[in-house]
Amino acid sequence: MDTQRIIAISILSQKALVKTEELTSAGVHRETIRRMVDTGDIIKVARGLYSSPEYIPNERYSLIEARKLVSKGVVCLLSALSYHEIGTQNPSEVWMAIPRGSRPPQIKDSPVRLISFSGISFTDGIESHQIESDEIMIYNIPKTIADCFKYRNKIGLEIAVEALKDVLQNKRTTVDELLHYAGICRVQGIITPYMESLV
Repeated sequence: MDTQRIIAISILSQKALVKTEELTSAGVHRETIRRMVDTGDIIKVARGLYSSPEYIPNERYSLIEARKLVSKGVVCLLSALSYHEIGTQNPSEVWMAIPRGSRPPQIKDSPVRLISFSGISFTDGIESHQIESDEIMIYNIPKTIADCFKYRNKIGLEIAVEALKDVLQNKRTTVDELLHYAGICRVQGIITPYMESLV
């Protein structure tokens, strides 16, 4: 029991959030985890997700949590805009893309919104970003803009246009990159008139 507790505390000292599977694969039994939660040695953040009581969440904590809960997910749309500091978005949910046809994870205690992307619209434009000790997959800037136009009915056209204006005025991407991802997302005809009015 003491050895398992030491292992669990050691793992949690190295990572912001740890999944049940990470603890059990290191030899910590589920009963030990439950007892440690009861005694306050570890904090249950969401179903199957734990943190150290000493951990102080930073502003990007929710992205780490979402990545742990949705292992194949990629941060997208409003959450990607927020990460890249584009526009004025501060979403209350973490927007995550998952491959179309995959089984969505069961998420009950965490504000995560899942969107299904298919084919290359899921696989293209992914960047890896290090947030604390965790690697988070996030769509790059031009792909995020194209996605915003593709899903304008979900997020609002005005948000997509605001984001496009922001990245062009601040030279954070190029017209060629935007057109490339607009082609992948099949929104070239929609985005082009807005780009022409801004360039």
